[in-house]
Amino acid sequence: ARIRWHKRRWICREHACQTVTFLEHDERVCAPRARLGVRAIRWAIRQLRFEGATIAGLARQLATTWNTVWSHIKPCLQAASDDPVRFAGVRVLGVDEHVWRHRGGDKYATVIVDLTPVRDHTGPARLLDVVQGRSKRVLSSWLAACPQEWKDNIEIVAMDGFSGYKSAAASQLPGAVTVMDPFHVVHIAIDALEQCRQRVQQETLGHRGRKGDPLYAARKTLLTGTDILTDTSQARLDALFACPDHADVHTTWRIYQDLLAAYRDRDPRRGKNTLRHLITTLTRPGLPHTCIELARMGRTFTRRAGDILAYFDHPHTSNGPTEAINGRLEHLRGIAQGFI
Repeated sequence: ARIRWHKRRWICREHACQTVTFLEHDERVCAPRARLGVRAIRWAIRQLRFEGATIAGLARQLATTWNTVWSHIKPCLQAASDDPVRFAGVRVLGVDEHVWRHRGGDKYATVIVDLTPVRDHTGPARLLDVVQGRSKRVLSSWLAACPQEWKDNIEIVAMDGFSGYKSAAASQLPGAVTVMDPFHVVHIAIDALEQCRQRVQQETLGHRGRKGDPLYAARKTLLTGTDILTDTSQARLDALFACPDHADVHTTWRIYQDLLAAYRDRDPRRGKNTLRHLITTLTRPGLPHTCIELARMGRTFTRRAGDILAYFDHPHTSNGPTEAINGRLEHLRGIAQGFI
């Protein structure tokens, strides 16, 4: 609705008054000199947050200009982000990187999310801040600026395998438990399996995977859990592993499947024991000396064993909601066409 408001002007007869004239207004309806009402601003912010709208699209719907819409909603968004109340009750943090730019400048940003509502089953995760850069210094500086009382309430920090975030959390939040997200742990194993397959492909056939090559044809089957393999897929793997040249791929595949089984175990204690045994196995001399991918993965898992195993003590702590917010940020960057 478009409101036409004929405002009355009041004149003060007091000679000492510096203002002299007053124009009536009601800030519950519209702020002084504003071109959008309070309800219109509230509606625009909701469209931005939940409907993926753009400023240009909102300007078209409100029959006004881009600058008018942005100049009215920016102060409200800034006030909401500066409100210290939104930091209250945070006990579980999620930290992850986000590729904000693909060309020029620092392309990474650090995303900090409140995972407490997800852990307590009271609501969705909440974005706390996005800081430019990805390093120990970036996260340490952000945490150092937070009140000590707030930091003392942080119980868990969920993160990926980046050691800079681990060092920052250990120095600024010594009383918090750091948990390495299962998604990133499994992704390390997937990378090892893929690199092993590609290496063996080159060593046996002398070229990259092509249609008809056994290893290339089974690339997706290798990443499938054994509990959902079809008979045809299982037969393909049996034929693949029957070749002695594929021994390294077979060993890496078995480690990958054991890792999946540990995370899928309904008993957290049993899953933790399985994963602990797997990490110990990766450091034993019994593995093939040619399997450099497993050796690299073993060093990573051994270095972060405490963070990896901590997930089973806090099974509802996952960086999945943080990744979901990263997706929302990517959508925001896309609809803004880079102008943010």
